[in-house]
Amino acid sequence: MSGTAQRLQITAASPDPALLDLPWHVPLEDWPAENLAALPRGISRHVVRFARLSGRVIAIKEIGETVAHREYELLRQLRKLDVPSVEPVGVITGRRAPDGEPLEAVLITQHLSFSLPYRALFSQSLRPDTATRLIDALAVLMVRLHLAGFYWGDVSLSNTLFRRDAETFAAYLVDAETGDLHDRLSVGQRSYDLEVARVNIIGELMDLQAGEFLDEDEDAVAIGDALAERYQELWKALTEVESFGYGERWRVQARIDRLNDLGFDVGELDITTDVEGTSVRIQPKVVDAGHHSRRLMRLTGLDVQENQARRLLNDLDEFRAATDRQAEDESFVAHDWLTEIFEPAVRSVPREMRTKLEPAQVYHELLDHRWYLSQQQGRDVPMPEVAASYVRTILPTRPDEQAVLGTRAEDLRDSDTAGVPHVDDLDPDRLIG
Repeated sequence: MSGTAQRLQITAASPDPALLDLPWHVPLEDWPAENLAALPRGISRHVVRFARLSGRVIAIKEIGETVAHREYELLRQLRKLDVPSVEPVGVITGRRAPDGEPLEAVLITQHLSFSLPYRALFSQSLRPDTATRLIDALAVLMVRLHLAGFYWGDVSLSNTLFRRDAETFAAYLVDAETGDLHDRLSVGQRSYDLEVARVNIIGELMDLQAGEFLDEDEDAVAIGDALAERYQELWKALTEVESFGYGERWRVQARIDRLNDLGFDVGELDITTDVEGTSVRIQPKVVDAGHHSRRLMRLTGLDVQENQARRLLNDLDEFRAATDRQAEDESFVAHDWLTEIFEPAVRSVPREMRTKLEPAQVYHELLDHRWYLSQQQGRDVPMPEVAASYVRTILPTRPDEQAVLGTRAEDLRDSDTAGVPHVDDLDPDRLIG
């Protein structure tokens, strides 16, 4: 093995010496169980395995050397652009079996804690509108990618990971193999990406119906169409030019407030007036996602998803009103809310149950449980009582979502979609322009 290890070439920004301890001389599909982490895998055209490394979990994908380096660089660029995507760890080439047979290169990424592939989500007992919520999350991700100039090329639920975000989900790009980064995307490129997404998603949902993971009464085509509608609505809200009379300048702030409500900050506006100075045109030039999460981070240091932040900020506002501290500096109130309310509630979860959900998601569910108990008992139930009830009756039924889940990929049906158009049947030259 030492001779084989010496021929390995590792490309990584911060290479971990423990990488050399993994069995790179063995084809990935034959790796021994002691090296693997029990995680559900989505459908992939390549062999993918999860392994433990220095107290964390990494995803390893066997792929051609040129493609591996290209995807590694693309993922690095997406991380710099603050687009939701998996974190690249490195590329390993020069692998050989003990008999000298060359083995494919591998791309290594950091496993996204508390994330779930869509098929694992549908294997659990979730709300009936799970598909719609996943589509909404994917639409937001696509808009963010397109604003950054990233053309995905193979948009699908399979190439996406999902994290719980209060009552919704947040989507993360997990496969950039077919992607490309541009200064700006054309209308044709965006349209093609959207059509690929629509076709792939319809096929994936029909596959779920065939495997009895999704109710057969659900209209897969309508859900796929809904992605395009949601995307177009959001893109228009973030980019459209708005014109109004010079005396209606209040509409500039109204536009900013509307984008903030959608969860986006406006970094720069393009504001122009006509020659007579009677009308004004505004168009957002720089739009950054994460309005509420940035505000919560600034006030409390908590780094959470956007809708989780929205829920926590609402609770902070309620705490501020209940303690009659509206006139006090918000940062002081936020500190007290964090130390007196949020942290004690989250710490009430026993250590052995803390891998089930992220702390912010736990607190979101505690707020829901408090509302339920208060309605049931006709009184405001204190948070310590709520937490004790939640830990006793709700949390034990939830699967672990940090790294090891109750659902194995082997238990999920991986049958191909049948009778559904494939993206290869689409003509990109007809749409890109």
